[in-house]
Formats: sequence, C-alpha cells, structure tokens
Amino acid sequence: MKKNTLHKILNPILLVLFINQAITVLFLDELPPWAFQVFHKVGGGILLGLIALHFILNFNWVKANYFSK
Repeated sequence: MKKNTLHKILNPILLVLFINQAITVLFLDELPPWAFQVFHKVGGGILLGLIALHFILNFNWVKANYFSK
C-alpha cells in the first residue's frame, strides 16, 4: 500500500481516537467504569500505537526538517 493511501486512512482514525479521548474525559463522571475502561484506556493504547505508525511513516520528513546539517 502506498504511503499516501495509508495516510488518508490513518489520519481520520487518529482524529476520531483523539476526539474520543477528549469526550471520555469530559464525561468521566457519567460513564460507568467498564465504558471508561474500553473507550478511554483501550482507545488511548490504540491511539499511541497509531501515533507511532504515523511517526514512522513521516520519519523522512522529520529527518529532513529536524536532523539536517
């Protein structure tokens, strides 16, 4: 799969997971503990994994902008 295609799939998923994190914190008191566990903690783990994948896909850009001589 091409990097551009993967970015088009990955970026909206990252956005949804980021919004999920914010919403679960805002409604922490209203959520039952099992729902918080699933939506916030598991969602956060998935978000971190996808952020790492995003960083790997963009590593050439990072090298060019931050590690250039």
